[in-house]
Amino acid sequence: MHIEPGVVDGAKILLSVATSAIACGLTVKACLETRKSSGTAALVQRSVIATFLVFCFFEVLWHHPVGISEVHLIMGSSLFLLFGAGPTAIGLTLGLLMQGLLFAPTDLPQFGMNLTSLLLPLFALSYVARRVISPRTAYVDLSSQQVLKLSATFQGGVVAWVIFWTIYGQGFSVPTITSILSFGGAYIGVIALESCLDLCLLAGAKRVHQLRGFSFFDSRLLSTGQRLG
Repeated sequence: MHIEPGVVDGAKILLSVATSAIACGLTVKACLETRKSSGTAALVQRSVIATFLVFCFFEVLWHHPVGISEVHLIMGSSLFLLFGAGPTAIGLTLGLLMQGLLFAPTDLPQFGMNLTSLLLPLFALSYVARRVISPRTAYVDLSSQQVLKLSATFQGGVVAWVIFWTIYGQGFSVPTITSILSFGGAYIGVIALESCLDLCLLAGAKRVHQLRGFSFFDSRLLSTGQRLG
């Protein structure tokens, strides 16, 4: 999902400053909600774990160039279900920043675009979760259809933003459209795979009742009647 160097350059990069600022504002709001519902310690714990996992997902898990960008197993919906929107947003932000600083400094000029492509789909996912999941339903009791909607919202949002940045920076051309179709097609498989992984994760969590004693998991994972993310 990385925007490659040179895809968007010059004054056009300024748009990413505005979109990433909006994403950061939503992150602050989500973190304040988590702090209010679970406390500062829980927010910090979840954020640290999410950051570590994101960094591992980006650097260890399979990723491969396809079309206009790379296909990743970002596991955004999994992180949301485990930790909530605020800690997940911090994890994605810091994980992406660490990757750029330590392994891919050429990605740093595109940091705002890449951050936007991750965070705004996450907050779209949080909104969809509020709409499709009853307050009386714990995440471990989600149906496969609900999990698919969450994964499709996040991954579809990532794809949409990558396509937007590419067309915004490069315009329409036959090679560009061909690359876009290849990239979008590859992510259909990612949506299916991550949905399956989410279901396996939730099934495992449902059987490990001791998780109720750990504050670094979102309260909605095993409980009901709590605020989302």
